[in-house]
Amino acid sequence: MFGQAKSQSFYDIQTIQTIELHFGQSNWDYMMDTAKAGSGSYIMADSININGTSMDSVGVRYKGNSSYSSNRIKNPIHIELDHFKEAHIYDGITDIKLNNGFKDPSLVRETVSYHIAGCYMAVPKANYARLYINGQFIGIYTNVESITKKFVNSRFGSNDNTFFKCNPVYSSMSKSNLAYLGPDSASYYNSYEMKSNSGWNDMVNLCSILNNNPNNINSILDIDRALWMLAFNNLLVNLDSYTGAISQNYYLYKADNNCFNSILWDLNESFGSFNNSGTGPPLNITQMQQLTPMLHLNNTERPLIQKLLNVPIYKKMYMAHFKTIYKEFFVNNQYLSLANSYQSIIDASVQADANKLYSYSDFINNISQTVSSGPMQIPGITLLMNGRKNYLSTQTDMQYSQPDITNITLSDTLPEMNDNIFVNATVQNGSYVLLGYRFNQQDRFTRIQMYDDGNHGDGAAADGIFGVQIQIGSPIVQYYIYAENANAGKFSPERAEYEYYTIFSSHGNIEAGQVVINELMAINTVTVSDPNNQFEDWIELYNNTNTYISLKGAYLSDSYTNPYKWLFPDNTFIEPYGYLLIWADNDTTQQGLHANFKLSGAGEQVILSYNSGYIIDDISFSEQISDISFGRYPNGTGSFTYLTPTPMALNQPMAIDEHQTNSIFSMYPLPAQSYVFISGSIPVSQIKIFDVNGRIIENHSFSGAFEIKLPTEHLLPGCYILMMNNTYPLKLIKL
Repeated sequence: MFGQAKSQSFYDIQTIQTIELHFGQSNWDYMMDTAKAGSGSYIMADSININGTSMDSVGVRYKGNSSYSSNRIKNPIHIELDHFKEAHIYDGITDIKLNNGFKDPSLVRETVSYHIAGCYMAVPKANYARLYINGQFIGIYTNVESITKKFVNSRFGSNDNTFFKCNPVYSSMSKSNLAYLGPDSASYYNSYEMKSNSGWNDMVNLCSILNNNPNNINSILDIDRALWMLAFNNLLVNLDSYTGAISQNYYLYKADNNCFNSILWDLNESFGSFNNSGTGPPLNITQMQQLTPMLHLNNTERPLIQKLLNVPIYKKMYMAHFKTIYKEFFVNNQYLSLANSYQSIIDASVQADANKLYSYSDFINNISQTVSSGPMQIPGITLLMNGRKNYLSTQTDMQYSQPDITNITLSDTLPEMNDNIFVNATVQNGSYVLLGYRFNQQDRFTRIQMYDDGNHGDGAAADGIFGVQIQIGSPIVQYYIYAENANAGKFSPERAEYEYYTIFSSHGNIEAGQVVINELMAINTVTVSDPNNQFEDWIELYNNTNTYISLKGAYLSDSYTNPYKWLFPDNTFIEPYGYLLIWADNDTTQQGLHANFKLSGAGEQVILSYNSGYIIDDISFSEQISDISFGRYPNGTGSFTYLTPTPMALNQPMAIDEHQTNSIFSMYPLPAQSYVFISGSIPVSQIKIFDVNGRIIENHSFSGAFEIKLPTEHLLPGCYILMMNNTYPLKLIKL
């Protein structure tokens, strides 16, 4: 919403969000229970306040299966801000998922697990929120990003392809295990929930290829993402997942590269809180500690595991990923540091939570001790993982010596487009080496073999230096190296394919319209802070093309008389249809993109150009309004106008209902014809009228009346911004 502080992300783990719901009906809980028992429809809350931002008429419902109970005050909740009013959005978010800590006395299983998983694959963000309803503190919740079309668009660059939630219909005895159930898509309806407009044929095809033609599975499945997910599930004993009894709690999205991407979700029962692997009776703690990394290796009811891990190279890649997670978070007890840190953030809130599902002592103790809850035994996290580490250290697959990949070099560190270059690496204890590379963030990696034969730019034959030649087909090339021996494999970087190395190429001038000045803010007091928690001026660029664009050699300035003030670093690129934010704060000592000038709220220019005199884009702007941005609408192509601030996101016009009233001033009638009345809870001292191009066209001063009549008959039909007392905006529509 306009004019509200967003200095912290809604999912910043260090900040507990405050969410206040208000229902006009005192029996809201009964209404929610009734809706949950029926169609699961949303109940309208009269208003919501999120960290000081208020909206009216939002959708709320209880969610969950085993985590929900009609006898429980603290139930998991789904809030849909735009369910009744499409314009409602907070910090780019419309869906809020609040989880109540079911089967997790520690309240850190989700946040720690999502943090770990997020280092290796695309997963939801997670932190904590305090929920109040009608003024009553309901409790502290885990606040987990919803996996929606917004989510897949932000991770995979599209949102209109085949999209499935892989959870079977509750109590249907079905599994979301990707088994092939025949060509009739109806056979799959109980096992998967389609989130796209179509896609059942894609699901049938995926299951058919995985089970019946696994040699071609690479054509339809991103295998690397699947291997990361399977390694994570096994190592963290996350059995309420594909790996466990029900084979559930993941999503599949088919990206534009025609491959399905697996996405983890619902991690509250990781670290052994769910103890059924699907291979027999529930596991005790010792059995979970000694869960083999090769669980389901020969189980035809888990084809994603059985088919992939029986391919030797995929098994080695799986174990390489397994070892990376193990080394980075468990050998060094980093997982425990995270757990302790997150508990300290919410400690006071947990103590104040009268509706928590477990006692405060359970909250503290479950980090290390098993907590009993009826028939359930929820293992202490360190109790489980210390035993697991001891077990894994004795396993043959964990003891195999991995290759060592060092000294990765390029024959040309800044090649031109279409140049051929050699990529080299020194590999010890490795006999088979691959280079994975791609030209676009949304492309699949192409893997080609590297050689140590003296014929591939690799020096002398058999000297341990491997090489291969590639052609630079894009301004940016992303790559990694994989090596293996008879028993084990290893990636460099070790988090590949999620992380990778980059080759930057040099190329010619950016053509007009390819990169534009898209949005700017010259008076930023509360809208967004830079990484140093300072509210600075900012300029947003946007790439209108479907390829990476280099800003090497380009300058940014706020003066036509001195257009070459700040030179972009050579390795600055904008992703396809992506955004780039530059802080105009005259502080080039800070890390990131910080220009050596500031913007003037009184108005000036922004120029993007080369030192040849060629101007890529420029804009002159007049007096600006505090915490209102000035940018292109439609995004990337339109004329400049006042906007709801959206740094690094699609530009949004200010909605009529956002500014016809605010908490201080109100205005009527709207739309206006000859006049409007403006009244306030504080006296009116000044009104500035701006047109949609940001130009100030009138400036009125008043002696301090609480209500004034403002003539408007002389204004041309259209939209205007009234800035009250130089602080409070109102939006005026003139007929």
